[in-house]
Order: sequence, then C-alpha cells, then structure tokens
Amino acid sequence: MATETGSAAVSSPADVGLKREVGFIGAVWASESSIIGSGWLFGALYAAQAAGPAAIIAWVIGGVAVVILGLIHAELGAMYPVSGGTARFPHFAFGSFAGMSFGFFSWLQAVTVAPIECFAVMNYLSHWVPAVYNHNTGNVTTTGFLLTIVLMIAFTGLNFLGIKYLANVNSGLMWWKIAIPVFTIIVLLFKFHGGNFGSSAGGFMPTGIKGVLSAVVGAGVVFSYLGFEQADQLAGEIKDAQKNLPRAIITAVAIGTAIYILLQIVFIAAMDPAILTLSHGWTGLVCPATGTCNGTIATVTSGPFAGLAGVIGLSWLAFILRIDAIISPFGTGLIYQTSSSRVSYGLARNRYYPPILSRVDSRGVPWASLILAFLAGLVFLLPFPSWHSLVGLVTGASVLMYAGAPLSLGAFRGQVPDAVRPYRLGGAWFWAPAGFIIANFIIYWSGFEVIWKLGICIVIGYVIIGVCMAFDPQRPKMGAAELKAGSWLPVYLIGLGIISWQGQYSGGGKLAPINTNHIGLWYDLIIIAAFSLAIYFWALYTKLPREEMLALVNAQAAEKDVPPETLI
Repeated sequence: MATETGSAAVSSPADVGLKREVGFIGAVWASESSIIGSGWLFGALYAAQAAGPAAIIAWVIGGVAVVILGLIHAELGAMYPVSGGTARFPHFAFGSFAGMSFGFFSWLQAVTVAPIECFAVMNYLSHWVPAVYNHNTGNVTTTGFLLTIVLMIAFTGLNFLGIKYLANVNSGLMWWKIAIPVFTIIVLLFKFHGGNFGSSAGGFMPTGIKGVLSAVVGAGVVFSYLGFEQADQLAGEIKDAQKNLPRAIITAVAIGTAIYILLQIVFIAAMDPAILTLSHGWTGLVCPATGTCNGTIATVTSGPFAGLAGVIGLSWLAFILRIDAIISPFGTGLIYQTSSSRVSYGLARNRYYPPILSRVDSRGVPWASLILAFLAGLVFLLPFPSWHSLVGLVTGASVLMYAGAPLSLGAFRGQVPDAVRPYRLGGAWFWAPAGFIIANFIIYWSGFEVIWKLGICIVIGYVIIGVCMAFDPQRPKMGAAELKAGSWLPVYLIGLGIISWQGQYSGGGKLAPINTNHIGLWYDLIIIAAFSLAIYFWALYTKLPREEMLALVNAQAAEKDVPPETLI
C-alpha cells in the first residue's frame, strides 16, 4: 500500500466489490485482445490506399507513439491500480473540472469500439451472407444492423458471467487471434514481390509525407493499436496489479507493434502486381462510391487479407482468415464491453456518474454500468453505419483520453514524488511532455471534421455529467482550486480546434472544405508542438496542491467492509 510522507498521508485507492481474479497472462490478453481486433483485418489495406508502400512508416510512427503512451500508462497503473484508470488519474491530479472532461473522453472511446467490431464482423460475414453488408455503400444493411444488436447482446451476456470466466474465454480466443496473423505473415512471405515497394506500384511514397501522416489516423493505424490500456481499465480486478499491470501493458504493446508492422510488409509484398496495374497503383485500390466495382478489386477491398489470399491462389488461407474475421473482432468487442463498464464504474466512484453505476453483483460485475454500456453502444450503432466512418471519431476521442495520462504523470511526479512506484518510467521529465505532444499530433491528424464532432460530444458530456452531479449530494468539489487546476483545459480544447481548422487535415468527410489549409505542412507540426508544451507546463503549474490531491485519493481508499448498498 502506497503511503506518502509529509503533511498528508494516503492509502492506495481501491475499488469496492470487484474481485481480483485476473492473472498476468489474463492481463496481457486483455490488452492484446483490444490491439488485435478488426484493425489487422482492414488497417493494412486502408494504410496502403493512403500512403502506398510508405504505409510501413505510418505503422512505425503509430507504434512508437503507442509505446511511449504505453510506458506512461504502465507507471500510472502500477502506482494507482484502479478500474477505469484512464478516467481517474486526471481526477486525482487536477480535480473535478479537468477530471470529468478526461473521464468522459475515456468513456466515449470505450463505448464506441464494440459497435465498430460488430460492423467488422458483418463486413467479413457478407462473404457467406451477402444480405448483411452493402459493399457499394460501405454500410451494413437492415439485416446486418439487427445482427449487430444480437452481437451486442452476446457481449453483454458473457460479461455478466463474471471477470474470471470472461478472462478465461478471452484467453482462449487470444491464442487463436495471435496464431492466425503470425501464420498469415509466414505464409505470405513466400509470395514476395519486391517491385511492389518501388516504381512498379507508383513509387514508395506516392502521396508524400502528408499521406503517411494521414494514414496514421485516417487509415486506422492508430485505431488498430488502441487498447493497450485495457489492463489499466481492469486494474481493480488484476492479481498483484502493481507488479503484473505494467508488465502486461509493455508486453502487449511490444507484441502488437511487431505484428502490425510485419502484416503491412507482407500485404504490400504479396499483392499481385497485375492488380496494382489494374487499379493504377495503391491509391486506386478502392471501389468507386457509385457504379459497379471491378470484381478483383472488390474481392480485395471486401476483406483485405482474405480477399488477397483468394486472388493469389491461397483459397485455403482465405477460408481460415474469413473464420478469424468473425472471431477476432468478436473478442475485441467483448473485452471493450468489459472496459466500458469499468470506466463508467470509475466515473461513478469519482461521483461524476450516478452512484448506482458503481454497484456490483455477487460475481463482482458492475451490472448497472454494463447495462449502460450496452444501451450506449446501441446509440452509437445508429449514426455511423460503417467501420471506417467510426474510426476517426473513436481515434480522436481515445487520443484526447490518452492526452490526460502524460499530464497526470507530470503532475504526480510533482505532487507525490515520494509515492511508491512499482514501475518507474526513466526520463519522465522528457517522455511525459513528449507523450502529450504525440497525442496532440494524432488528434490534429484526425482532421477538423472529427474534431468538431468531438466538440459536440464534449458539450453533450458536460451536460450529462453536470446533471448527474447536480442531483448527487456527495458530488465532487468544484471550487476555486479545481477551476484553477483545470484553467488550461478550455484553452487547450479550443486551441486545438482552431489550429485544426487552419491546418492541413480535413478528416475526409462531407465538410472537408471547411478546412482552410492556411497553415503549411511542417509549420503545423511546429505549432502543435509549441502549443502542447505551453499547455503541458501550464497544467503542471496549476495542478492541485499536494494536500488536495491526496484528499481525492484518500476519498477512494479501501474500505474495510463493502457497504451493503453496493451489492444487489
């Protein structure tokens, strides 16, 4: 138990009613299950369409970014192993004003991923059941929409069985989910066409560095890496969390990064050069929005790795991959349904959401939060009916969430330098601001259309949390100290929006012309970096005083007995 010295003492925050039944392997697979989902099935194609062979660079950039953010989360999670950690670290460091903002970002990101994985299942299922997905529009059909609801029900029902059973199911799925992409990499290496990386396919970088940077977010590269923090979200249920949690995050990130980079390499290398000639290069490897799509190109775009395997004569591999295309996103959707409920549980522990959401049943399942995750997931099925159209919004929300971690790390190093840190990130004075800059780069690259939509979601979140807090007599304090500690937040959010509006990246939607392109390439990155550093050091200067920060941690310290009202 972490104990601070000085004017105030603190007990480690703890979660009421949850059961620590997940071991090290279960924690690794919780994060890995989220990393290896639908991203590996689609990301290589979308990245190649955006950047050509230089998509490999996009995966390296995304991998480096996630490694840095993963190491930051490893220290935070080991220091304070609480469920829904990403929603709670900023609460401890900066109080309720900033805390409720990052908490809502965390919940928004988590609750939208399960629906995305449902869409991915429908896309691949359409190979056998064409009635579930329309490849000309890129949307699910009415039948497919109804089946996505059935999948959401399945995710929720399995979660009600308890974390131990769920971890066992997820671990079983994970051995399959890791084996298939690794096997695919090995097989496709024997179909290597070196010319695909050069002039025969339009050059190594046909869309320039801007295309590479756009691929990092818009093509789903960063989205594919998301989920490394799942061990943090389940920290309240991990055995010996202070030891197992940081090792689990670091292990999962390392495995995921290696797999994704290798998958992009073999996807490019194994592509039949005749297909690239037909599509006039990688950027043309896409079906038109209207009219009939070429059959060969449609086969590849409908299920990139399975379609490619079929086209190059590996029909047996295509069959295995189409089976995996259902299993892999199913496992990811399942674990995200878990994490969504734990984030809302954490928000209830912060007193941002109604206390009922922190109630658990006899299996240690936060049942009310799980029901909320199901209902909210259904809402997010409605306005965004395809996998690709949700990626930008989720990536933006998730990176806004991730931006809170380096800020919290920097704040904790100043507030509680003597805290017990089972894992201590070396050079945090450099990596924390660097992580914040990286997060803001990714938000910017997601484009202005994504950012303004996120702005609307943020306003809605403030209204929801404000109403919840208004009716809670034990609501967190929102006084002068909290407002001062979060004074940088409005400037940060509005400033990012303005830079994006004046910058290079639109987000690729219908409102793309709103983007002005007044800030040139490279200048925009310098501006983002300088702006990020200004916000970072402002936030650290105004962070909560040590005593008030410790009071928030103490408020969630372990109770000796579980209050009866927390159980059903």
